[in-house]
Amino acid sequence: MERSILRRRALAACTATMAVGVLALAGLTGNASADPAPQLRTPTATGAGQLAPGLLKAMRRDLGLTAAEARSRIGHESRAAAVAAGLQRSLGAEFAGARVSGADAALTVATTDAADVARIREAGAKPVVVEHSQAELDAAKAALDRVALRSATEGVPVWYVDVATNRVVVQAARASAADGFLAAAGVSREMVTIRQSTERPRTFADLRGGDAYYMNGSGRCSIGFPVKRGSGQSGFVSAGHCGTPGVSTSGYNQQAQGFFQGSTFPGRDYSWVATNTSWTPRALVNGYGNGDVTVTGSTEALEGSSVCRSGSTTGWHCGTVQQRNTSVTYQEGTVSGVTRTNVCAEPGDSGGSFISGSQAQGVTSGGSGNCSQGGTTYFQPVNPALQAYGLTLVTNGTPTDPPTNPGGTWAEGTTYAAGDVVTYGSDSYRCLQPHQALPGWTPPNVPALWQRI
Repeated sequence: MERSILRRRALAACTATMAVGVLALAGLTGNASADPAPQLRTPTATGAGQLAPGLLKAMRRDLGLTAAEARSRIGHESRAAAVAAGLQRSLGAEFAGARVSGADAALTVATTDAADVARIREAGAKPVVVEHSQAELDAAKAALDRVALRSATEGVPVWYVDVATNRVVVQAARASAADGFLAAAGVSREMVTIRQSTERPRTFADLRGGDAYYMNGSGRCSIGFPVKRGSGQSGFVSAGHCGTPGVSTSGYNQQAQGFFQGSTFPGRDYSWVATNTSWTPRALVNGYGNGDVTVTGSTEALEGSSVCRSGSTTGWHCGTVQQRNTSVTYQEGTVSGVTRTNVCAEPGDSGGSFISGSQAQGVTSGGSGNCSQGGTTYFQPVNPALQAYGLTLVTNGTPTDPPTNPGGTWAEGTTYAAGDVVTYGSDSYRCLQPHQALPGWTPPNVPALWQRI
């Protein structure tokens, strides 16, 4: 059965006219706190000043941005993400989502309580009062996900939480299919928008992000991001539908590379491959002749942010994040927690890198359409994959060992206010924006949040 599936995927990777597939992403949640409202400031983006030529070229082609405009936009988006995270914590259960829009990444933050408007406006964001909190919408979508895990969702290919409309959107070929899906999940139509769709998502099956690799010497996928596990094992994360544990891989040069160690699909769409010592992991994403992009971290981008993808079939393409926390149904089953984008992709791009600025976002899963006519592509967020398998992202252009505590006062999970000073190792840093320190958000890795002094 597995061999049959892989043969079908290998054939799909060689069929350039085939429709594009799907991918997955999990959202982050925050706890309520009495933190003061953060404020937007002139952006100094995470890696914005060092954007790779290939990424800038793709953003110019797909988003119509000059190099200066691209750097400015990434800077604004990075700053808005930090402010949104602070507001999410301070608003608590009343938080109803955040998004950015326009070239200057204007931040909009929604709340269910009109009393929060002044706090949101003080932070430099546009306040919107809505009916449903983020938690309520996420709970409704989770109920739909549970139904999809128990039985097929024929005629309902995609569903997601749409922050902009404060609704759960269900795409369906027929209204009756959507109604049956909602009834089975016990979800009220009151918070749901049904949109007719003929979309038929399928997977893209077909050490540097975006490079090609081959499964059992046949089907082709793309590397997501190089990783480390433990003190010495190197490898990479990719899409779960690309292979199952034990499947061998060979690199873009057809040389022996490694074996799948873990794989989840459907449900989620992530995997990791342990590679042999002939392969050195680099914190790079293949720019396909336009200069590689250095990966400096994995801070999640907001809805509306620019995002670019590298894959072994179509190279670099860019667009924007449409909705996070999306579910999509393939022939093999439903994948939940993916991020929906308007970036194009084609067979063989599966598993490839999604990146915003220098921040790793996720691995390509699938979608619909192609890069001649455009389409929708989904990606599986990288952070849940790293957490699932106990992996560490390779950052800053060189192989890295799992993070160790170098000493100092900085601590993961701590809430910091603007102006706070911490030490990390032998260096001191001043906080630029209020935030809660998440895994990987060490001061050297997130210059949008910390300034070395």
